[in-house]
Amino acid sequence: MTACVPPDALGRRILCGTEYATVRYVGAVPPTAGIWLGVEWDDPQRGKHNGTHEGTQYFKCRHPKGGSFIRPNKANFGVDFLTAVKDRYGLNDEDNVHPGKENALFFGRTVEFVGMDSIIEQQRQVTEHSFSFSRLNQLVDISVRECAVSHAGQKEEIGRTCANIRCVDLSKNLISSWETVTDIASQVQNLETLNISENKMKFPATSVSVSSAFLKLRVLALNQTEITWTEVLLCAPGWPALEELYLTSNNITVLERPENVLQTLKLLDLSDNQLLDENQLHQIAHLPSLEQLMLRNTGISSINFPDAGFGCKTEMFPSLKHLEIKDNKISQWSSINELDKLPSLRSLQCRNNPLMHTEKNQETLRQLIIAKIGQLEVLNKSEILPAERKGAELDYRKIFGSDWIAAGGHWNPEKNKPSEEFLAAHPRYPSLCLKYGAPEEGELKGQEPLTLKNQLLTLAIKCPDKPEQKPLERKLPDSMTIQRLKGLLFRLLKIPGSELKLSYESSKLEGKEVELDNDLKPLQFYSIENGDSVLVRW
Repeated sequence: MTACVPPDALGRRILCGTEYATVRYVGAVPPTAGIWLGVEWDDPQRGKHNGTHEGTQYFKCRHPKGGSFIRPNKANFGVDFLTAVKDRYGLNDEDNVHPGKENALFFGRTVEFVGMDSIIEQQRQVTEHSFSFSRLNQLVDISVRECAVSHAGQKEEIGRTCANIRCVDLSKNLISSWETVTDIASQVQNLETLNISENKMKFPATSVSVSSAFLKLRVLALNQTEITWTEVLLCAPGWPALEELYLTSNNITVLERPENVLQTLKLLDLSDNQLLDENQLHQIAHLPSLEQLMLRNTGISSINFPDAGFGCKTEMFPSLKHLEIKDNKISQWSSINELDKLPSLRSLQCRNNPLMHTEKNQETLRQLIIAKIGQLEVLNKSEILPAERKGAELDYRKIFGSDWIAAGGHWNPEKNKPSEEFLAAHPRYPSLCLKYGAPEEGELKGQEPLTLKNQLLTLAIKCPDKPEQKPLERKLPDSMTIQRLKGLLFRLLKIPGSELKLSYESSKLEGKEVELDNDLKPLQFYSIENGDSVLVRW
């Protein structure tokens, strides 16, 4: 039975049936005879104990019932990389071919890995029964996901057999250490994309010599590998050209500032890691090339850039264009105000935060965010068209005009001295006054608070010049300005950038149309009533 146990079995990843585990003990378990493997299951529900048998502790588990003893012949220690490739692509045994599509955890999301349909089909066209080595040598994209890969195999054999590989999916295998990854990658001279997600492995604990294995690597997925940020930084010197790094679901809580590493990084995904606090973001704020940052479900409750004052731009995240902070704990508008300090921000995803529930009307919420972040072009995957931005900013300027005046604001620049409290709550207000002019008291009389909606009008929305467009029915507040209505219609009807012409018709007007020609006027100004129709042309 000892012949079944590799000499380096301790710490190795194994499969037992369909269950994954890590070997924590190899040896005897008296009073039984023979060798046993003490394993810690990935799924603790599969286990029976914590590594203790009849009062003797043989190994330890993170879960009190996450361990078991199994015989070595029940453990699959995996295969080398090339064996997996040949099995997957039909060179060894046709019964082992796995055609069709798969689900792979790539870039932090479960996606359909279409490589199995397209890649296998392309590579198997020459022959029905075998896949020649010369054909393997032409492969560019390879997926051996869930093929029990545990080691590289014979030295230099991968390079001789598959010399043109650029993209490798090694996710959910039996890789136990970063050293194994390096052994495989060192034989793939042009490796650009590597997915090793869902492999629980050991990473270097101290600085290691820089390998040439990853010199051309641009995309790396390390989701669910239990890597820490410290280990990322220890490995990073070997990734001089890396542009995209995916690190979701790794229990990363603390970040450190990268020093002379990750300087080419354009995308970083830290989603589903519960960061210790929002100040951790300051540690990665000076990555010069970072354009996309995903922080979905990271537990952050606020955002701040203390180096910049009201209306100023921060020096942090100088290249950041896209930020994803949905599914977090942000509850204060001050965090949205802070995002206006980011000099390059163009796209924001912020759904499912407590702040999003402070307004019953989601359209009002959207308008507030647009008005508060001046350079934003896309909000929650929906484009912000110029008409919508103008309407949001004009409404914001008017709605908070009375507060601005009460706080010391004035249309006369010599008398304009709004309080620090007002500027903290509305840092963009001075720039909106410069853009559209300061509001005067007469203009603000009779306005109603933003959250107080007037009568809701049930209106039909029709496109008379587009008969294929079915009429829509919407309930809209009669206080909605024509400018905001246009912004809504751009998104509702998915109209490409163009000038909208609006009018309305009523049963009381006997077929006559009234043009809605003043963007600053509300619907009630035109005496629109329930049941009327808004006509949209472009």
